[in-house]
Amino acid sequence: LLAWLQAGYHGDMDYMANHGTKRARPAELVPGTVRAIVARMPYLPMQRDDDWRRHELARLDDPATAVISLYARGRDYHKVLRNRLQQLAARIETAIGAFGYRVFTDSAPVMEVALASQGGLGWRGKHTLLLDRDGGSMFFLGEILVDIPLPADSAEAPHCGNCRRCIDICPTQAIVEPYLVDARRCISYLTIEHKGAIPEDLRAPMGNRVYGCDDCQLACPWNKFAHRATLPDFDVRNGFDAPDMATLFSWSEAEFNQRLEGSPIRRIGHERWLRNL
Repeated sequence: LLAWLQAGYHGDMDYMANHGTKRARPAELVPGTVRAIVARMPYLPMQRDDDWRRHELARLDDPATAVISLYARGRDYHKVLRNRLQQLAARIETAIGAFGYRVFTDSAPVMEVALASQGGLGWRGKHTLLLDRDGGSMFFLGEILVDIPLPADSAEAPHCGNCRRCIDICPTQAIVEPYLVDARRCISYLTIEHKGAIPEDLRAPMGNRVYGCDDCQLACPWNKFAHRATLPDFDVRNGFDAPDMATLFSWSEAEFNQRLEGSPIRRIGHERWLRNL
């Protein structure tokens, strides 16, 4: 992590460097933490057929269609997963009595993939996302840091082998080497976290991707086993499956806020939305 930060690969995400060792040491983030309970929740819309990866890649060839990352076509996952984790913590409390805990859903300096891989939920793929032989990578991660000395699970060995599909498909060559991503070149970073103009040399490779990018996951062979979401929260919003680029660009700020109520997209704001289009 420190080498990644020193190389400047985090771009504008200064918060990545602001928490020192807390990101790698949960007990410094939440004093008293002994274990981390890590959970995952699939988000691939249940309407997707078995050929969904090919269909998603085909969308990239239509410049009139805006492509939004699959995870962002439904409800804001932070709220959904946080509520589920709170329910889980409450069930544990009912069973064993009061205990100290704190819930996280991509909302604090927690190294989610590292914790999940140490806990046996999968392994860190070459695109740096968590992979599982039975579920691919199309899922969210969340954690409950607890003060209970639970038995620890065993880590899973990596199963990427010599595969380079995620590296080779990246349109901006953001995966500079296996397990190392330069966020400054990553379309997900550029369309969501980056505050300024899109660098000129990356505009053409971005194509019609207007919020996030799924290319590395679409190329991954393990995602043929991706699980469908079991909650309607991740069903595709009306008009978000193949939205018209010009229509999205015509939205006023008020319309943007109204149409994206409860969506993770709303947090980037109308100005950045127009920049991406």
